[in-house]
Amino acid sequence: MPEFRRVADVSEVPDPGRTLVEVDGEVVALFHVDGHFYAIDDVCTHDGGTLADGELDGFKIACPRHGARFDVRTGAALSMPAVRPTRSHAVKVADGGVWVALGPMAGPGAFLSGPGATMPSGATVSSSATVPSGDTVPSGGKMGDAAATTGAATSPAAGTAAAPVAAAAAIPAGAAEGAVTEEAVREWLKEVKDPELFVNIVDLGLVYGVTLSPAADAPDRLHVAIDMTMTSPACPAGPQLIADTKRTVGARPAIAAVEVRIVMDPPWTPDRMTDAARDHLGIF
Repeated sequence: MPEFRRVADVSEVPDPGRTLVEVDGEVVALFHVDGHFYAIDDVCTHDGGTLADGELDGFKIACPRHGARFDVRTGAALSMPAVRPTRSHAVKVADGGVWVALGPMAGPGAFLSGPGATMPSGATVSSSATVPSGDTVPSGGKMGDAAATTGAATSPAAGTAAAPVAAAAAIPAGAAEGAVTEEAVREWLKEVKDPELFVNIVDLGLVYGVTLSPAADAPDRLHVAIDMTMTSPACPAGPQLIADTKRTVGARPAIAAVEVRIVMDPPWTPDRMTDAARDHLGIF
């Protein structure tokens, strides 16, 4: 079981405030909010960006790169473009210092008191009290901080297939006969889904434009240029989305070539998503 390491004096971190600490060679973001301490990985699970430099609003920290928000108490992802939690860690306050043991914990509300033991979430210590050396809690320097409502993005239940955001509309009849339109291409692109979000790239708002022109080496067929973006410049799903886009559109008989042009200006924001995507991800 990970050991607790003293990472800071209580007086060193203002309330509200945050600082970066090192625990067993790993960088951890330590937060002081409302008299209590919490610790999570300093990593945005959307694109690997750092969190500690972001805006702290109550128990929420916003990634400074693309605005994804996380709960500092549990590490839960609260808003797009992040959908996976970042790791939280056990914290205790003792002898005037803040001590952290690397997680992951058993989950929100899983309080610890001694190796492997759980403490009922109703047990509390007042914010002015000193927590005894042997008493620990996950991701918070107090006991009884009731399991937080995380608001994490809704995801499919385990063991069930992710439901499509919306049924793809029928491709115009003319497209099957070679009269391809921009609307037809966009419908084809709904077959391309983000591998983490299970939402197609059209509803995510990643497709900026579609241009059709006769192919240079096959005038009776089309060259399709697709301007699309990513949720971040370092999006790990980028190569797969580009390959899937080319394969999906290029499989049509009327298409001779597919060109994917990555555009980062204007940058993607969650506002570009359709209502169907928002409903699927539980964003209201």
